[in-house]
Amino acid sequence: MDELDGEEKRALAHGATVLEQTDQLRPGANWRIYADPAGHPFCLCLH
Repeated sequence: MDELDGEEKRALAHGATVLEQTDQLRPGANWRIYADPAGHPFCLCLH
């Protein structure tokens, strides 16, 4: 998950906010849910 952690830091630096840390709620999940500065939801995921 190091790659996902790095991308999360980048998204947060650009004004995103965390909506759900899915990998903490569902062990093994490879996505996280955020909102952009305008409030639109988006996901970061590994494939």
